[in-house]
Amino acid sequence: MSFQLPSNIPSSTVLPTFYSPSTTADMSGLSTVLGMIQADTATWDNVNQIAYALATIKWETSHTFNPIHEMGSISYFDQYDVGTPRGKGLGNTNPGDGFLFRGRGYVQITGRENYTHIGSLVGVDLVSNPDLALQPPIAYQIAANGMKNGWFAGRRLSQYIPTGAAPDYVNARRIINGLDHAADIAAIAQTFQGLLGG
Repeated sequence: MSFQLPSNIPSSTVLPTFYSPSTTADMSGLSTVLGMIQADTATWDNVNQIAYALATIKWETSHTFNPIHEMGSISYFDQYDVGTPRGKGLGNTNPGDGFLFRGRGYVQITGRENYTHIGSLVGVDLVSNPDLALQPPIAYQIAANGMKNGWFAGRRLSQYIPTGAAPDYVNARRIINGLDHAADIAAIAQTFQGLLGG
């Protein structure tokens, strides 16, 4: 079963409330994301899943709703390079992989192994061109399908936000990144749930 947003979303009257309290933010990113959600007839089972996805995207993109690079200097990413424990866990095998395969997109995929695996799932060579993960349609495929199908941490959106039951927005963070900022994202999801009529 799939769920779609009401046909009046996105609307110019609703968009500013997603940015609250900011009134000067560029809303084109959100318009793009909502348009892709509206056109997506297969991913979402209920409005609460959409609310959580939007909250995650808002958080992971520094509240811009535009695909971004993970922030930090080149030297910051040395901790993820070949020969480091974190680099090994991410499948980084060549010098410079920590920076080359830094987080990108709506949900910040990281590491050579993830770029290889997720690229194959979406049918795009993300290893040869990691910046393809910054293109909104590809970033959306990664975020939406990754949350639905458990691509990031082996946990699926439906485990925490099933149809017909109360959503567990706090533990839904485990789909992406443990419980890192789980309460912050849950609060945003709760707001978006109300805005979307959930």
